Amino acid sequence: MSKGRFLLALVAVGSAVLFWRRRRRSPERADLYYADGSMISLEPESAEGAGLFPLAADVVSAAKQSEA
Repeated sequence: MSKGRFLLALVAVGSAVLFWRRRRRSPERADLYYADGSMISLEPESAEGAGLFPLAADVVSAAKQSEA
């Protein structure tokens, strides 16, 4: 196998692994924006997110009910 084909195969495998890992990640996140322009992003599995996500689900549910 030539060096060029090996590098091409390596890039293809790396791209496939990156794509697979992104698809496995939890799509749910809570982004908190602060007045100073900073932002933090929490996942449901994080210690801070564990308490926030049930509250957020209640807020979203209440908002959907008020729309109907």
